[in-house]
Amino acid sequence: MSSMIRPIMRHAPQVRRHTAPARSPVFGVDHDRIARAVREILIAVGENPDREGLVDTPARVARAYAETFAGLREDAGEHLERTFDHEASGDDVVMLRNIEFSSLCEHHLAPFLGRAHVAYLPSGGKVTGLSKLARTVDVFARRPQLQERLTAQIADALVEHLQPRGVAVLIEGEHMCMRVRGAKKADAKMVTTAMRGVYTEDRELRREVLALLRGVGD
Repeated sequence: MSSMIRPIMRHAPQVRRHTAPARSPVFGVDHDRIARAVREILIAVGENPDREGLVDTPARVARAYAETFAGLREDAGEHLERTFDHEASGDDVVMLRNIEFSSLCEHHLAPFLGRAHVAYLPSGGKVTGLSKLARTVDVFARRPQLQERLTAQIADALVEHLQPRGVAVLIEGEHMCMRVRGAKKADAKMVTTAMRGVYTEDRELRREVLALLRGVGD
């Protein structure tokens, strides 16, 4: 491996009950509107939304969506603006692998989940905390999303807020819209990458950082 890269890794019967309120709009999410929509979906597919097992489902789904789409109301800059100086040479890559994430495919609102691997080459010793990299992944994952866009948004956020010499992001995702419907390919895994800065210009650096992101040699 070239000396240009020295990684720093951190590695029944119908029962009528009073439905619990879905809560008022919180943080820009209209829980009541979501609950009403879910109730209509249940009716549309032929279910009885008033039966015991489903009577509280609309409110539960509203709360789940508020959590799942929390990234729409967050800014990655709030995390990445917290930086500190690191005394190291300009060729030390900072890498965080195996960042677990979950998101919803915007085409079917079906979950996709996997792991993100993120690396950047600091400029002028400017680095951010490792937890901020993980939180940045969550900001963009917690919204209706495409894996290709998710990968690019993470890379672009690092470029914007850290001004590094280079950024490399690799994401491996399993998509329920492909596993449980449609093609029904349970073992298929989608891999996407985004390269910025020196990693788009220097093939050797790109090869080395991709090997590190994939864990080659572990």
